[in-house]
This record gives sequence, structure tokens and C-alpha cells, in this order.
Amino acid sequence: LVNDGRFGARWIPNTPQLTIELPQSQTIDRVSFSSDRKGDSVGHSVAAFVSEYRIEVSADGEEWTEVANSHDRQPVNEAHRNHRLRQAVITGEERQQLGELRKQLGEVNRQIAAVPALPVWWVGNYSRPAGPFHVFLGGDPQKHGEEVTPASLTLIDEVSSPPSDLTNVGQARASLAEWIVDPGNPLTPRVLVNRVWQYHFGKGIVDTPSDFGVMGGQPSHPVLLDWLAHRLITPEAEGGFGWRLKPLHKFIMLSQTYQQTSAARDDALAVDADSRLLWRFPPRRLSAEEIRDTMLSITGKLDTRMGGPGFRLYRYLQDNVATYVPLEEHGPETYRRAVYHQNARASVIDLMSDFDCPDPAFAAPRRSATTTPLQALTLMNHDFTLDMADALAARVAEDTGEQPNDQIERAFVLAFGRAPDPNERE
Repeated sequence: LVNDGRFGARWIPNTPQLTIELPQSQTIDRVSFSSDRKGDSVGHSVAAFVSEYRIEVSADGEEWTEVANSHDRQPVNEAHRNHRLRQAVITGEERQQLGELRKQLGEVNRQIAAVPALPVWWVGNYSRPAGPFHVFLGGDPQKHGEEVTPASLTLIDEVSSPPSDLTNVGQARASLAEWIVDPGNPLTPRVLVNRVWQYHFGKGIVDTPSDFGVMGGQPSHPVLLDWLAHRLITPEAEGGFGWRLKPLHKFIMLSQTYQQTSAARDDALAVDADSRLLWRFPPRRLSAEEIRDTMLSITGKLDTRMGGPGFRLYRYLQDNVATYVPLEEHGPETYRRAVYHQNARASVIDLMSDFDCPDPAFAAPRRSATTTPLQALTLMNHDFTLDMADALAARVAEDTGEQPNDQIERAFVLAFGRAPDPNERE
């Protein structure tokens, strides 16, 4: 038995022979080859199995006599069988030529392996079934209901619908895109304008941004919604925005409605406590991204560079599965605006998620607003907020010196954009 005492290991020679010296003469009943300790199978390691062998014995170590060889044994596998047949018919000269060719082939393979890999593109022509298409009754594809064809929303009957021919995928997609942005389609600009309005005021003119149907909310200012939608799609040469969002943002932010104070009035609160009619600017909390960027801004750490690669607030580890580990330390490479953060669907950034940042794996047309103890604990104890607190203290001390009153004044200006009142100063 040739074994090194380890499970899962086998003898693989780097010399073509193995010598076993016995202390005294013995009668060898049989010689068995196996790839495991049981000695009853070759197992899955046929490639490492001894297929060609010759057994010799010697009494003095000088004269050796062959007692068995592999020539009268069954081939281990089909490749071994072919090898035997080939060796039986080729001459010595041909065998030498074969060896030279194998060396040349090995050299060519090494040269090929050294060539850098070329870019790979997936190229294909996707075809779709010609139909007809049916409603699946109960969701069962084997139970066909009524036949259906591509069509637009029936309520928007003034807009041309997509073609019924789906065999040309490119044409079908182009027709759908043309229908979405058709000037006669009132739904697209209304939804788009409402989303922009929601981002500025915290709530859209229609407070259900993904539902403009009868089950959705009613617009608080329907005439304003239609007027803004019309200006959005009107060409710039005719005084509109030409489907451009930047003029729409500018128009909203320069309006008196956007620039008004958020101070409350008792008479208005009695009529419209939620300020749906916008008699004041609706007070709202900063979003998770705004909280983070504000901390960086008041400490002077915010990197305001535009464009370029983003950053990650997690470490990406690839083992059997992808793992996203939140960073324990935040350096200057992570001090860019949150809009440049590379969100991953499976990552959870506690600093962001604690303040209702949506799960990246799902669409979130409107964010939830919660109040939890975890938010206060994050602002008090999170490593990032503690680092920003130290940075703010260092900036205030550098800007004002060691006078407490000057430091208080500077800290209030940085944090709140105003000077402290006497009570706050005390």
C-alpha cells in the first residue's frame, strides 16, 4: 500500500518509477490501483490514475525481472484505448515526429494564451411571435381568453395608437415612444410636471404621482397643472420650455409661491392645515441625501466637482455571492455629493436608510416620512456624524479663534444661515 496517511491525497510521481523495499521476502498476491483509501474504486480521479505500468522484482537490487505489465489489462477509458491503438500501429520515427509536433503545439498554445483577450459583444436578432395574443384566464397560459392587440389608453382617443403589427420590434418600440411624447397626449407632460413639482414642494399637485386615474388623488391646482404641462411641450421659439426640464425648474424656483415664507398663520391653518393650496411654503424635512450633503457642506468638506466616476459607501466583496459591507471610515474620496453615490440593490447604508432613503431594489415615486429613535441615535453616535462634528468644530475655531461668542456666531451662521438670538446665545 502506497499512502501518505492523508485523506483525499494520492501518490503523483515526479519520477517515472516507484520503488518499494520490503524487509524480507514476501509473496505478492496482487497489486491493486485505486484513488482512495478503500482500494475498491478509481473514483473521480481517472486523470491521475496509472494506466501504463510495468512491475519488476529483484532480490538484490541489481538484477530486475518483469513479472507483470499493463499490456494485458483492459483500457481505463476510451482515450486510453485510442492511445494503445495508436501506439500499436505507428513506427518509432512517427512516434518521434508526434512528440515534436506536441512540443510545437504546446508552444503555440502558450503564445495564444499570452495574447490579450479581445472585447466580446453579444449580437443577436430577436424575433417575437406573430400572434394572435390572448388574455390568460386565471393566469394560466393554457387557457386562452379574448384576443388582444396593441393599443393605447382608450381615454386618450385623440392620440394615434401603436401599430398592431409586432413582428417589427424596432418599429413597434419607435411607435410606442412617439405615442408617449405625442403633443396630443396630455398624460406624459402632466405626470412629468407633477413629479418636478413634488420634488420642490414635497407633494405634487396630484399627491399620487404614479396614479392619475380615478383611484388617484385629485389635483389641488388643475388649471396650473395643465398650464405647466402645456408650457413644457411648447417649443422654445413659441415661449415654451421645449421639453427641457431646466427652464421648468428655474420657473418654479423663481415664483413667489416657491420663495414665500413657511411661517404659519392661525386663520390659514384653520382652513388649510396641510397647506395644499400653498398659502405658505410647506415645511418639510431634509431627505437622507440632503442631510449627508449638508453636514459635508457646513464643515467645508463637500467635494463639489461635477461629473466623473462616483463613489461607494460600502465595500464590495465577491465570494460565492456578492456582499456589500458598509464602510467603517469615511475619507475624502466619499465626500462628493450623494447624487454621485453608486447605489447597489443589495446594499444597505444605515446613514441613508435611517432617514427613509428608499430601497434601491424598488421604484419609489414618493418617499415615506418616519420619525424613529434610530434617527436621533444616528445623528448623535454615527461615526460619520461624529467625524463631521469634529470637522465643524475645527472649522469654527480656525475661522474665529478662541473667543466663545465669535465661535457661537460663526457656528449658527454655518448651520442655520442666520445669527443666534440672545436666548440662543445664552
